[in-house]
Order: sequence, then C-alpha cells, then structure tokens
Amino acid sequence: RNHLHAAGHICVLKDAFMYESPTEIANLASTDKFDAALAIHLYKGGRLLQGSRIPFGIIFGGTDVNEDIKCEEKHRVMGAVLGEARFAVAFTVKMKELAAAEWPDARKKIYVQAQGIKTTPSETFDWYRFLQDADIPTDTGSLHMFLLICGLRRVKDPLYLVDVFSDWHRRDPNVHLGIIGPAVDPLFTSEVKEKVKRAPGVHLLQEMPQDDLHAAMKRCFAVVNSSISEGMSAAILEAMDLDIPVLARNILGNAAIIKHKETGLLFSDPQEFVALSESLMNDPIMEREIVTRAKDYVKKHHSWESERKAYQNLVLRL
Repeated sequence: RNHLHAAGHICVLKDAFMYESPTEIANLASTDKFDAALAIHLYKGGRLLQGSRIPFGIIFGGTDVNEDIKCEEKHRVMGAVLGEARFAVAFTVKMKELAAAEWPDARKKIYVQAQGIKTTPSETFDWYRFLQDADIPTDTGSLHMFLLICGLRRVKDPLYLVDVFSDWHRRDPNVHLGIIGPAVDPLFTSEVKEKVKRAPGVHLLQEMPQDDLHAAMKRCFAVVNSSISEGMSAAILEAMDLDIPVLARNILGNAAIIKHKETGLLFSDPQEFVALSESLMNDPIMEREIVTRAKDYVKKHHSWESERKAYQNLVLRL
C-alpha cells in the first residue's frame, strides 16, 4: 500500500473476510469509482473479484497454492480467477511453479517478487515492562527468550512446541517462549489460551504495534516459526534483518528462505527444535555466523526498494 501511495495512487485497504460475494465488491467498486483492484490470496481475496468489471491483479498468499489447491471447488474458483487476472505475483519460484503446474495457461502472467523487508524498531520500547507484563522474571542475566510471531489460527500451529518447551523450561528455568499475534480464529485462540495457562515457561503475549514488536524481537534470543504451511514468513525475514537467529519448522515456504545452519536452523520435530536451540545457546560463534549471513541474504534478496519498483510497475498493467 505504501508503495502504491508513493507512486501517486489512492489505495483503499479492505478485509476480504468482511465480504461474502463478488456482487458486494462489484457494488463497492462502482459506488466508490475504483479503477482497479489488487487481491491478496488467490482464493480468499480472488474469489470476490470473479467476473469483476474492473481490472485486477493477484498476490498469492501461500495457503492458496499450498493447501486450497487440494480442494476441488476452491481449485476451480482459483483457476477461473487466475484466468481473469491481468497478473499474479508469487513470492518464490517454487510457488510460481506450483501454480503454473495447475494452470499452465497462466504461466506467462505469474511474476516472482520476493517480499521486501524494512524493520523499524522503536527507540522507546520498555523491555523490562514487557517482561513484567508477561510474568517473566526480569532479574535473570541469563534469560533466553524465544518469540513465536503468528496469527492465531491452526495453519500456524502455535501449540506445536508448547509441551516440549515446557518440559525444557522445567529443566532450564531461563528459557521462555512468547507467542504473539492477532486472534484470527477466535475459537482456536481460546484453545491456545487454555493450553498455555497450563504450560510453565510459555506465555501468550499482548499484541503490540509493529515498531514495538521489532524492538522486542531485537531483545530476544531467537524468533521461532512452527507453521504447517507458509508462503513467505515476514517475521522470519524481519528477524534476519534485525540480527536475530531464526529457528523454523522444515516446510517448503521456510526452507525457501532459510539454508539450514547457514542463515538459520530448520527443525522437523519438537525434540529437534530443543536440540538445535541448545546448540545455538552453547555456540556463540555459530550464532554470530548465522546472523551475519542471514542479514546479508535479506539485504540482497528482500530489498524493500526493489519490491516497491516491482509493484509500481505491475500496477501500470491494470
């Protein structure tokens, strides 16, 4: 949105969950005189643009190409939407190939543009207050805080590490896991709250503005991702940009941006997560090398400026 504003376009953000059908979006477009649309997620956003009278582009989300593709009805809708779209954006070559394999006619209109990253840690963030609010002891010089940043929904699997992390915390009271993110699925969120209540060393944290979150990440030992499926995790890339090590579940989307033991650590089960975390805690040289390489990788492949140029050019196709 910032990229499009900077190019002089007026850009209005709407939540796809607020709308039921393409008719509602068609009415909105004609009432507010929109010239074009850009939808994020080929199914959730794209289905609302089917038969649209205004030209549109699509940005793949991740679960659309990785998960929704398996459902026959969603597959049909997504194929139709892609057929009508002027262009589509995939975050990785792998994501483009998955989509092109399903809808070969669309191959030429799918562009690959990695997410661009810009971090803005707040200067005034109060780390000790943050720990106090989370009931984490502030007097320990050897605190190792792990942060799992995700919207609370099943595909992000925030409970994947909870039991094992709690056992680890009982052995080493200095390790703590904070889970932070919006309550996307209210029913699942209450499940997470219940589970965390009974898990010593694991904390469900209050959501906070992005610049505070970036400042909190900077003070953590590592950022964690335990998703079942992922397009391209902005939290992982932001951690890399902030010089914080990343431990991520070994899935396609994560393995596309993390080279194991080079720019981060990939785990295949909760026990391996603990083993890798301990090896990272005991090896400051490995930690420093990973962090340095990850930062270089983000600078080279996830430049905010190149993302800006790409979207400003793509929108001209509308």
